[in-house]
Amino acid sequence: MLCAIIEGNVVKCRWHDVNVQERRLAQEISDIEKDTGYKLRVLAQNYPDTPGLAIRDFWQVDDRTIVFVADPTFGNILNFNVGASVDLGIPRSFWSRLAGKYGNLFYWKEKGEDASIESAVMAISSCLREPVGPGNCSEVN
Repeated sequence: MLCAIIEGNVVKCRWHDVNVQERRLAQEISDIEKDTGYKLRVLAQNYPDTPGLAIRDFWQVDDRTIVFVADPTFGNILNFNVGASVDLGIPRSFWSRLAGKYGNLFYWKEKGEDASIESAVMAISSCLREPVGPGNCSEVN
């Protein structure tokens, strides 16, 4: 399987027209890490064509890493694996609300997979930049 690596933080393992503005997305993800200390990594794949667990080592996943897997195979395109430190600052309900808003079949079929991925990254960026405290990340923007 061949995968494209875009700026090190986006891996694309599918070759149909995803058409995500990949460089801009990669820059936003780099800015998130620089500004917040959290690592967001995006893997666009179509099961069973996946890099598997090797992606963890490639990205050096740790407690401050959010692994965002975009895979349309099973309906909801958005799946998140978050590190323990991320879990402390962001309510778990944020991830399910995010997946429900931008990852549902109706949204990504109408708007496109690229819009779903980009909207999710921007919502994560907004959430990570909010001050930690009661009510943070209560809205999915």
